[in-house]
Amino acid sequence: MDLITIDFETYYAKDFSLSKMTTEEYIRDPRFQVIGVSVKVNNGPTEWASGTHEEIKTYLQTFNWDEAMLLAHNTMFDGAIAAWRYNIFPRAYTDTLCIARAVHGVEVSGSLKALVERYDLGAKGTEVIQALGKRREDFSPTELARYGDYCINDVNLTYELFRVLGVGYPRKELKLIDLTLRMFIDPILDLDLGLLEQHLENAKSAKEDLLTSSGVTKEDLMSNPKFAEVLKSLGVVPPTKISLRTGKEAFAFAKSDEDFKALLDHEDVRVQAAVTARLGIKSTLEETRTQRFIDISKRGLLPVPVRYYAAHTGRWGGDDKINLQNLPSRGPNGKVLKRSIIAPEGYSLVEADSAQIEARVLAWLAGQEDLVTAFTNKEDVYKKMASRIYGVAEEEVTKAHRAVGKTTILGAGYGMGAVRFKEQLKTVGVDMELEEARRVINVYRTANDKIHTLWRDAQNTITNLSRGDAVYFGVDNFVKVSSEESALILPSGLLLRYNDLQAEQTDKGFEYTYQTRRGRTRIYGGKVVENVCQAIARCIIGDQMLDIAKKYRVVLTVHDSIMCCVPDEDVEEAQAYVEHCMSITPDWAVGLPISCESGVGKSYGECE
Repeated sequence: MDLITIDFETYYAKDFSLSKMTTEEYIRDPRFQVIGVSVKVNNGPTEWASGTHEEIKTYLQTFNWDEAMLLAHNTMFDGAIAAWRYNIFPRAYTDTLCIARAVHGVEVSGSLKALVERYDLGAKGTEVIQALGKRREDFSPTELARYGDYCINDVNLTYELFRVLGVGYPRKELKLIDLTLRMFIDPILDLDLGLLEQHLENAKSAKEDLLTSSGVTKEDLMSNPKFAEVLKSLGVVPPTKISLRTGKEAFAFAKSDEDFKALLDHEDVRVQAAVTARLGIKSTLEETRTQRFIDISKRGLLPVPVRYYAAHTGRWGGDDKINLQNLPSRGPNGKVLKRSIIAPEGYSLVEADSAQIEARVLAWLAGQEDLVTAFTNKEDVYKKMASRIYGVAEEEVTKAHRAVGKTTILGAGYGMGAVRFKEQLKTVGVDMELEEARRVINVYRTANDKIHTLWRDAQNTITNLSRGDAVYFGVDNFVKVSSEESALILPSGLLLRYNDLQAEQTDKGFEYTYQTRRGRTRIYGGKVVENVCQAIARCIIGDQMLDIAKKYRVVLTVHDSIMCCVPDEDVEEAQAYVEHCMSITPDWAVGLPISCESGVGKSYGECE
């Protein structure tokens, strides 16, 4: 298979650029124009071609894409141009930007300029700056030649960068990059325009109704106690904080309060409307996102923008301003956006979710055998936890008790303290006294002593890693350490990095921090365990995606779920196959009980 490195130079202006528009919107816009393209086949000479749309299309079709891997730096962009504008679909895709995020972590710059400087491969040019506002016909022959040289240089740098980063890069991860890029570049999902337009109208009406006919006044919005009552009437526990001025608990309703701003993305559009009004924003997130879906629908199929290795732990993330990782599922209109995402004619969607994957990984990693056995036997671990907490038989556990047991299992496993646990319970409608929260946390830690020990072992690993020493932790020393890289080695072969890990003496002992884009971030045993469990879960999901892709087209992954598109006549067989793939324990995790839940539908929302 040939490696074809490619780079498009396109028209951009102050009001028409990727800084102002999404990738999908920019490429599909009528103003879009390719000024030229550079192409390099394997290690051959790099060529520059410029001309009309048809001339460039004819040129690009001279290459054997059926037997080629397309390489670019940000292939989501260049690959989409090749596909949407020139109907070019290579055998495989790869991307130095994707690889760089995994190799160096998401906390450092992944730009081509930064990477080639890091590896001393050369210098990226600046001619693109002079191209602002110029269409192809505006370039003089000399200017166009210089622009061509700039583009050729970018292709050569990308190729050399791939030669550096691609050496030893896990083959499975290359396949996952290809699979992820295809979700965007070669879309097959559609959008229900009528449903979206109706939903937008409903969202606007809901906002107006709340602010007028429902009796919510400006006084209600500006008075903290009254606004708190508005939120409570909508089923939301008002977020609180400790006031720096008084030292007492106060409502967290400021623009800088993250828990309050998070309500802008609440599943209930009425809550969004109330918070939007309080913050003085014109449109709710629901309106903005629905309008974006409508606009995409009018331009074509839905390219699924999922970013490979978006998080510190390697998990996928949302992209292109339509975060599909965070679509609402509940509330009066909760599933509308998900229901608007539909399969093509003659096809259905199968979605499966890895059940309790993090809690299972945690129990297995810690060697908490009783909990592992409960998961293996498909017992109700939430009810079992509630039984311990409240000292009653499992058959006597109430629904409310089980909710506390569930929050405990899913929340307390990473060292959460009583104060944070109390806040966590508020999100599920449970108001627990602080002393009772402390008791519940102690019950959890006593019942799961191996998990408690795992936090301490992880803390020792961080302590030793900061000194350049290697101390492993987890069942059978599963989590290995690369002291040279200041990182933990994952089952995928990639690294979980803690860049520039440092220790600082405080009144409470040593505190450890590492460098991120947001500044120095505290790291401790429980947080390390959380990072590792999420990273292991991501490795499992990656393996499952590749297994499913052997038979069916994977179209989306959200957290610990996978969705694929299958022919209607194969639905039952496909669902069984997906469930089988998502119930296989990896060879590297013997004894880890894996399970899943699945659903089928014509739309994303119907699958749940």
